[in-house]
Amino acid sequence: METTVTALEPSAEPAPGEQDTAAKQIPPAAVARMTLYLRALNSLLGEGVERVSSEALAEASGVSSSTLRKDLSYVGSYGTRGVGYEVQYLSRHIAAALGLTHDWKVAIVGAGNLGKALARYGGFQSRGFDVVAILDADPMVVGNEVGWLRVSDAANLEQVLQRTGTNMVVLALPAAVAQDVCNRVIKAGIRSILSFAPVLLQVPPHVNLRKVDMATELQILAYHAQRAQTPGQAV
Repeated sequence: METTVTALEPSAEPAPGEQDTAAKQIPPAAVARMTLYLRALNSLLGEGVERVSSEALAEASGVSSSTLRKDLSYVGSYGTRGVGYEVQYLSRHIAAALGLTHDWKVAIVGAGNLGKALARYGGFQSRGFDVVAILDADPMVVGNEVGWLRVSDAANLEQVLQRTGTNMVVLALPAAVAQDVCNRVIKAGIRSILSFAPVLLQVPPHVNLRKVDMATELQILAYHAQRAQTPGQAV
């Protein structure tokens, strides 16, 4: 039976390798919430806050205190009763559990409006993601500068990924070409893909694919907005 550490109690440093094991066991929903905790902790660090209570951290993250304490038990407990959590210490351990202490080099395939906006976004660097390349198949776009990058020819996709040491790829492509490019990316050895393409991509089991469908998210918002405007309907 697995033992769960209460997040309000002080705990010892995890043994070598223990933290990686714990990170692999974090449920997907808890992983998503961990990113919220990390963002809140980094904001507190920016404000010079050294310690935070579970209640304050939970409120800043938009979750309940009990949910936060349960989630933090997956990475070990670093809180002390009556004192709270050491912000920098907890931030560092959550980042390690999420794999953010590694070097993540990201290539963006597709230099349209979305791809350009993603390439220019400065928030990736501060969160441990280094955008190292942007590629496109349009001869009118190849060679143009986007932020601090020059658009590479997608015909040389495999060589660019190898040269830059890319280990994550973002697909900002039309549906018609997304699967073919995805197949090339996987064949080049990439195992982590974020897709903005408006199509369901097929990938082998060993590849981690995350899909961002803004149209679907807007439809969900429309559903909730409609219910909120209908008397007697709970959101």
